[in-house]
Amino acid sequence: MNVEDVKKVAVIGAGVMGHSIAQVFAAAGMNTQLVDLNPSILEHAVDLIRSELETLAAYGKISQTEIPDILSRIHPTMDMATASEGVQFVLEAVSEIPEVKKKIFSQLDKLCPKDAVLASNTSTLDIFSLVRIDTPQRLVAAHWFAPPNIIPLVEIAPGPETSDEVVKFTENLVKRVGKKTVVMKQFVPALIVNHIQHYISTAVFEIMDNGLATPEEIDLAVKSTLGIRLPIVGVVQTLDFTGLDLVADIIKNRGDHNPYIEEKVKLGHLGAKTAKGIYDYDGRSEMEIIRKRDLRYLKNLESLEEIEAFEPL
Repeated sequence: MNVEDVKKVAVIGAGVMGHSIAQVFAAAGMNTQLVDLNPSILEHAVDLIRSELETLAAYGKISQTEIPDILSRIHPTMDMATASEGVQFVLEAVSEIPEVKKKIFSQLDKLCPKDAVLASNTSTLDIFSLVRIDTPQRLVAAHWFAPPNIIPLVEIAPGPETSDEVVKFTENLVKRVGKKTVVMKQFVPALIVNHIQHYISTAVFEIMDNGLATPEEIDLAVKSTLGIRLPIVGVVQTLDFTGLDLVADIIKNRGDHNPYIEEKVKLGHLGAKTAKGIYDYDGRSEMEIIRKRDLRYLKNLESLEEIEAFEPL
């Protein structure tokens, strides 16, 4: 199935994530069924979508005249059967309650056309071990980030029986609606981002529980350092600028070792200063590499200061 031929999708769950994901699909021109069993949640979801579209229009991301058309493509319903008719892609975005997800996917497997892709927004539950459907090859994880109508990334991960065609289709469909994708080799709980965020949260709670800094001080510290650097060099490439020889020493001083880093050091691939580390800098000089980085840092810092990003919301 060609993603350009997709006309009808369904989002199951109209809460924090679901309503905004439905908005993204509708904005991309697709007839979007938004399913929830709670009528008040559905009503609130439409109000939220309208408000969020107004925000996008005020910022210039869409025009005011587009809003009625986008809203007209969103169809709130409590009827799963009707929503499933002729659907080509379904994304489940309900609460992280195993029994609820089991029930929903059992229904979807029976109600949806057999060539429809069934996706889950979960990153924490192993949906592939959890649910039992007749066609596991069409089941895939497609994890969005809040708020889905702004954050550009979707993590995609297959289960043991997911077909390569379903993974590629999901990747291309997500790209069609304007998102970036990371496709993992297989599903692991928490995927990439939430796995990293787990360790950040653990460190934050440790600092607060020991009274070492206030929440406001922690956030200011992170915003004023990592918040400037990470959008430019990420969490991996930043090691190239630390210097992999120094990284190896730091790991050693902790009483640990990392074969991957040690091999890089052994080869003399120390990062930006040798034009090769975890990343390959194509023979550029250290000064060239650092200048490119620093110009982006300066631009990012200027933008953050302009929007008063270092102040609490």
